[in-house]
Amino acid sequence: MIDVSPKFNTLRYAKAEGKLFAKPETILQVKNRQVPKGDVLEVVRAAGIAAAKKTTDWIVFCHPIPIDWIEVQVTPGEDHILVTAEVRSVWKTGVEMEALTAVAAALLNAYDMLKPLDSEMKMAEIKLVKKKGGKSSFSESFARPLQTAVLVISDSTYAGKREDKSGKIIQQFLNNQPVTVSVYEILPDDQEKIQKRLKALVDREKMDLIFTTGGTGFGPKDITPEATKVVIEKEAPGIAEAIRKHGKERTPYAMLSREVCGIRGKSLIINLPGSSRGAKESLEALFPGLLHAYPMLWGGGH
Repeated sequence: MIDVSPKFNTLRYAKAEGKLFAKPETILQVKNRQVPKGDVLEVVRAAGIAAAKKTTDWIVFCHPIPIDWIEVQVTPGEDHILVTAEVRSVWKTGVEMEALTAVAAALLNAYDMLKPLDSEMKMAEIKLVKKKGGKSSFSESFARPLQTAVLVISDSTYAGKREDKSGKIIQQFLNNQPVTVSVYEILPDDQEKIQKRLKALVDREKMDLIFTTGGTGFGPKDITPEATKVVIEKEAPGIAEAIRKHGKERTPYAMLSREVCGIRGKSLIINLPGSSRGAKESLEALFPGLLHAYPMLWGGGH
């Protein structure tokens, strides 16, 4: 199976459909509810709903999903029965297979109920009609890559006593985003120096996005949030909340992180944890939704 633990929940939706082709006289018996095995329309609908809930029993690499809503519609035509299935869930992966499984199971049940009446039936045109949700639904594109800076805040790393890991992991993650890392620097835990560098990156160097990593804990030298608060003009608490919520679902220590995020001019400054794992998980929580900040900062609204 694919590891989906780094992903975050979004509203997922999928719609699928398929047809069972049969003789017109067979379809007429379905419409008139004269099939010996029972009411095909009701049985098939129920079978589709039940099958969607059992998708992981049949599809080897599917993840068990908490399904929030399933609707199966069975519509007889002149020479076919059309089955449509819709599935909705708030989770980490899509629900396409649940919708397709519902359709396939419904058609199989219809076939089973009608096979004594019609030996020429065939199932066809089973397909995914629509899907929504996941990262692809929240992507943004820009005329130019966002100019980005990564600041590693650590006395020991600045002094050369410890190798930087989190800053390099941040850069590696950003390689797959529509950004260019133009600045990568290591600074000591010095509030005045951090403030001065953040202001210069925004006011003089015109960075669109600035990530700091380190100095967000409870230690006596952890002053990155305090330095950031002085520099920003507007706080963006939802970003920090998303970081901590995502982290807290993975380790209880995330609640001890004091990230501050905010806006200066048209730039976004985001504190990330100093641990390499915490930094990566924070970025996974933020992208791609974070990128929607820029149309708003540039005056485009939602």
